[in-house]
Amino acid sequence: MLTEALDDTTLADLVADATAAPSMHNAQPWLFRYGRCSRTITLRADFERAMPEADPSGRSLHIGCGAALLNLRVSAAHHGLDAATALLPEPSDPALLATVRLGVRADEPREPADGVLAVLHPAIKDRHTSRYPFSGQPVPDGVRAHLADAARAEGADFAFLTPIHLETVLGLIRDAEGYDRGDPAREAEQQRWTRNTRSEAPVDGIPDYAFGPHDATERAATRDFAGTRVVPGRARVLFESRPQLALLSTPGDHATDWLRAGQALERVLLTATLHQVSTSFATQPLEWPDLRWVLRDPVFGTGHPQMLIRLGYGPNGPCTPRRPLNDVLTIEP
Repeated sequence: MLTEALDDTTLADLVADATAAPSMHNAQPWLFRYGRCSRTITLRADFERAMPEADPSGRSLHIGCGAALLNLRVSAAHHGLDAATALLPEPSDPALLATVRLGVRADEPREPADGVLAVLHPAIKDRHTSRYPFSGQPVPDGVRAHLADAARAEGADFAFLTPIHLETVLGLIRDAEGYDRGDPAREAEQQRWTRNTRSEAPVDGIPDYAFGPHDATERAATRDFAGTRVVPGRARVLFESRPQLALLSTPGDHATDWLRAGQALERVLLTATLHQVSTSFATQPLEWPDLRWVLRDPVFGTGHPQMLIRLGYGPNGPCTPRRPLNDVLTIEP
């Protein structure tokens, strides 16, 4: 027998937690629909928020939606709800990315390890991308193992870069930054997703207060959302010269793999947050096909690179805006 009807407050909590996930340029390319009779939340891609210049395949869009799906699963576990998740349930409808049926019957497949997911819930509100310098304190081996386990639970591989590989990847990041700044269309697309908070109250995109300081050496791994513009009063500081970077990869490279990568990414980020490890992204070379494949470790690397993550100890980033629930959630009978 199905459990009692899901109340609107719980539904709002579930979707609010889902939308706290990171996405490329904080575009939040997701839409949710809840069917009361079926007790099913449907996750759809909002292709109007796609980025044809930097993400023509939609890979990053799917990763962002996968991260939102992981948060939804974590929130369901926190609320004591069983969940049955299906990825791409209708191949003829590419915008339909996933369904999550809540309060399923005892004889239907359930979300494994509900308790493990529920433990991650406090990190949803605390996780923020940090574009600030980190200290030189290394992430301990025990924490690194927990992060790898988190990715593995979602079908992905997560590995910190070896010293020699790190030097190669840092060069690829700088190359990608140069490519981006030399591409007017990509520069314009990025600027469309930055927000001047002195003139607007944003609900999406990257607000100017979240740009972080400017790296005095021009070698920071994080993306500089100011681009070629000069931001008055922006601090110039030294970032870590050898950042701790980790690569998240999947065995395949299709839409299902991208959704799994997004879930693995968010599970890693939430786990890192619980261990007081700050995170940001260095995705620039992933957005250039000729650079993406060089990201793999030439000795140990396997699979398809999906995300490049910077980790360390330093200030947490600020909270960035989110779209109102009324804009992303539809409730049906």
